[in-house]
Amino acid sequence: MKTNVYVIYGGRSVEHEISLKTASFILNALDKEKYNVYPVYITMKGAWFPLEKIKEEILDVKTLQRSCTDSAAKSIGSFFMKDFRQEERSIVFPALHGTNGEDGTIQGFLELLRIPYVGNGVLASAAGIDKVVMKDLFANADIPQVKYIPFSLNQWMNNEQDTYKEIEKIIGYPCFVKPARLGSSVGINRCVNREELEEAVKEAFLYDRKLVIEEEVIGREMQIAVVGNDDPIASVVGEFIQERPFMDYNAKYLDGKLVSVIPARLPADISQKMRETSNAVFKLLNCSGLVRVDYFVTDKNRFFVNEVNTMPGLTKLSMFPALCEKTSGMTKKQLIEKLIELGFERYEQQQSILNARWEK
Repeated sequence: MKTNVYVIYGGRSVEHEISLKTASFILNALDKEKYNVYPVYITMKGAWFPLEKIKEEILDVKTLQRSCTDSAAKSIGSFFMKDFRQEERSIVFPALHGTNGEDGTIQGFLELLRIPYVGNGVLASAAGIDKVVMKDLFANADIPQVKYIPFSLNQWMNNEQDTYKEIEKIIGYPCFVKPARLGSSVGINRCVNREELEEAVKEAFLYDRKLVIEEEVIGREMQIAVVGNDDPIASVVGEFIQERPFMDYNAKYLDGKLVSVIPARLPADISQKMRETSNAVFKLLNCSGLVRVDYFVTDKNRFFVNEVNTMPGLTKLSMFPALCEKTSGMTKKQLIEKLIELGFERYEQQQSILNARWEK
């Protein structure tokens, strides 16, 4: 009997459109001879809409969207009562980015329902998406990273000018203003003076109530893909050659002007240390399935971990599948199959522990 794979995508996040691209990649990569492939679209209002089983290649992501007037609660209940085949071998593939997808919420929901799913669990997802929590954990574990300072909406509202002064004193210019819990460079701005800082902070608070300010490090942006559970394997290092000061949303997903170089141009010992650091980050955050670790590397080959992505983008422009292919020859079809295997492996380990506990 075929395994049922439910690819969930869309959602309320500002990364909704990126999720559609990731879902298209996954749906096309899945072997239809081995899996029953079911797309499940989540509207911008949170309603779940299951589509028909996929048999053909997805050529336009717009075909993956639907309108739905049901409430989120009603549509979710209907899906699990009528469409999800829990009595069969089934797994959920959350092709979701950002809020309610990559932050541990959907993972916790599936844990409650005891449904296998692909990728990271609640803790890793929540810690990975929150740049402040992530950076604090890195600092405690001596993971190399740039200087940073966090602050909340409440702090800013209570004393706006003192907040700017503190940033200027500790970080200085140029600096980067980032919402704490978003990805894909949404809401991120580079600032070189107080006027730009004020505007960037106001914009970032449209996306989150907590921000992180980072010093600028002049260097190349590089990435490593990590795949596994208990024994993760880090890929070779890849880098993007870019035309802009940093890779914003348009550069990553719309312009198509980034050129990937795999493996990155690095001394062998630096590359190896970065791969070891990536595995250390994976284990520190209690990750499972997949993670992309992003770096800055200076001209003197000093490297700093910028952030992790617990559900990295999987699109035609994404680095993650390319890194896996260059490292082990793994095709996109094999990559998706491996991630499904790791999802079942993690679920079965958890259930065996729970069952053993109940039997005592």
